[in-house]
Amino acid sequence: MAAKKVFGSAEASNLVTELRRSFDDGVTRGYEWRVTQLKKLMIICDNHEPEIVAALRDDLGKPELESSVYEVSLLRNSIKLALKQLKNWMAPEKAKTSLTTFPASAEIVSEPLGVVLVISAWNYPFLLSIDPVIGAISAGNAVVLKPSELAPASSALLTKLLEQYLDPSAVRVVEGAVTETSALLEQKWDKIFYTGSSKIGRVIMAAAAKHLTPVVLELGGKSPVVVDSDTDLKVTVRRIIVGKWGCNNGQACISPDYILTTKEYAPKLIDAMKLELEKFYGKNPIESKDMSRIVNSNHFDRLSKLLDEKEVSDKIVYGGEKDRENLKIAPTILLDVPLDSLIMSEEIFGPLLPILTLNNLEESFDVIRSRPKPLAAYLFTHNKKLKERFAATVSAGGIVVNDIAVHLALHTLPFGGVGESGMGAYHGKFSFDAFSHKKAVLYRSLFGDSAVRYPPYSRGKLRLLKALVDSNIFDLFKVLLGLA
Repeated sequence: MAAKKVFGSAEASNLVTELRRSFDDGVTRGYEWRVTQLKKLMIICDNHEPEIVAALRDDLGKPELESSVYEVSLLRNSIKLALKQLKNWMAPEKAKTSLTTFPASAEIVSEPLGVVLVISAWNYPFLLSIDPVIGAISAGNAVVLKPSELAPASSALLTKLLEQYLDPSAVRVVEGAVTETSALLEQKWDKIFYTGSSKIGRVIMAAAAKHLTPVVLELGGKSPVVVDSDTDLKVTVRRIIVGKWGCNNGQACISPDYILTTKEYAPKLIDAMKLELEKFYGKNPIESKDMSRIVNSNHFDRLSKLLDEKEVSDKIVYGGEKDRENLKIAPTILLDVPLDSLIMSEEIFGPLLPILTLNNLEESFDVIRSRPKPLAAYLFTHNKKLKERFAATVSAGGIVVNDIAVHLALHTLPFGGVGESGMGAYHGKFSFDAFSHKKAVLYRSLFGDSAVRYPPYSRGKLRLLKALVDSNIFDLFKVLLGLA
């Protein structure tokens, strides 16, 4: 058995040096190089989907439908869009000029940042690794991908495929855990893109600050679901269930974390959820093949701790079954857990769903406002005024009305957090922009030079320059005609 290669500070430094040399030589800047790499990523999706599905099954017990649709198909859409729009994205954007700079023209040039680092997450290890890389390559950067060690089969396959298909002079993968990530973070990057927990996000940001490196932090938080009594109950609960347990068994950054509804409506909501959960996953959902397992024993124990807390365990109204050997926890609904309990103090990231009841739905705004800003916030209602107020006043990375998580698939919307749920955004052109510098370029003529800006200064020059800077045509004519 070959000894594992050591990857420390020296190796990380050499890696960055090699990639920066490629970037400085212009390897990544051209349209053709970018398109070639994107087409190679499409070949990976088209030719290796069965291997990707198998790796996700090994790491997470993820059903084929979730793997094929929520990882591979979403990646295909991202690549197709980038290939179709890349010329438009790369083209300089014309900018208006003013009297101050006349005669002149101006434009905004999208310039690649340089050498960037992408650190991805374990819960959607292909989507959350390759989607940011699509943005980095589209924008013309050299890129290092650090996949999550908590999804080892996916990490190994990503390394194999990217090394096989992509240009090694500009795109590299580094596998490993804390040691390797720490070595990478010691280096100077032109941007770091991180997906994961807010705890590690703080570590990433502190490391980046030493080099004044900009960051995109795709974090998470406790995403609330507000359910009004004026809704289609069956559709509502089906969409909540598939958005919670049908998306990696609650192990998703935009998963519903808790529900807010009225005391009066909660019993109807719970009964409907029980009915639909049984239809979806059977009478013994812990044995369902249509639900992912918990990623590892550490996360299983963390979730068990949330569930076993004294004030919480007796609040279970559905589910609660656990199988540590197979890393399975049944879909679990809890009613009115204490607000200061562990389950309401940290992101759940698993198959547990508390329901908090209120005297009226108005109180939901106060509950959401009292907590850190979430990555997503959801509302189910027919009420137009409530929809408008929710969208206008609830601060979250994204708002979805009458569904769960589907905004993720819309490339015309930016995907990212706010406050403790993250900073920066990507998807579609927002991914290209995330890895680009918007460079201001002004072209002036050497003709028509005026002495008004040069010393010695006078009151007349002052009046004329003020009129020019203010772009005030009327005052400018007054000065030129000697009327001011």
